[in-house]
Amino acid sequence: MTTRVPSAVDSADRPGRPAWTDDPGGTDEPGGTDGTDRLGRADWPSLTDELNAYGCALTPRLLSTRECREIAELYDEAERFRATVDMARHRFGSGQYRYFNRPYPEPVQRLREAFYPRLLPIARDWAEKLRRPAPWPDTLEEWLAMCHRADQARSTAILLRYEEGDWNALHRDLYGDLVFPLQVVIGLDEPGTDYTGGEFLLVEQRPRAQSRGTATVLRQGHGLIFTTRDRPVRSTRGWSTGPVRHGVSTVRSGRRHALGLVFHDAA
Repeated sequence: MTTRVPSAVDSADRPGRPAWTDDPGGTDEPGGTDGTDRLGRADWPSLTDELNAYGCALTPRLLSTRECREIAELYDEAERFRATVDMARHRFGSGQYRYFNRPYPEPVQRLREAFYPRLLPIARDWAEKLRRPAPWPDTLEEWLAMCHRADQARSTAILLRYEEGDWNALHRDLYGDLVFPLQVVIGLDEPGTDYTGGEFLLVEQRPRAQSRGTATVLRQGHGLIFTTRDRPVRSTRGWSTGPVRHGVSTVRSGRRHALGLVFHDAA
């Protein structure tokens, strides 16, 4: 099981990767910089290389401490959500998550719109390698309109809460026939301070080989881009499909919140 722990030092040591400020004071960067600006300045060739190699890639910090806390506190405002899922009841693990109602909170909508055009070239490249259709148009608005015409009209942005002892079973967030092949999770609490355990897990079934697992410590305000369903994996016969599932390891102490950004709507 590979464990990935992000840090400013680690980023600085990688060729071609910038060292990102962790914003310890909980304020945005000088000059009014927000998460979408930071996303635009990320090293996307390196992020793409990591996605192609591991099926996941860590982003720079996208949300300040204050923004993370404000989003996490929304969990207790039930009117903001269309549904609450008890994971134990459905044998998904232990813990809860809630699907936001529309309209989404401004930071959630802003990040969804900023990520989509950045992820679109990767999605199209993967489809070409796997000789699949690439139905995704140039804008998120057009893509969601396609989902709605296919009776996938329910919101899918998720706020998750894990208490001590909670965990999330390995799964895929598909929701219907129309699927965007990449999604994002953003940490809203600081590991080691607000909670322990709770690593993000990705397990890939490799062609004619044992499965490979990757565990990521998701720091507050940072995002992890990861594979929704499967991805192209190079093999002796060219490109093969590598099915992928994701989950969360057991939270040993404290409380863990995360924001999930899925780029297709649900049936």
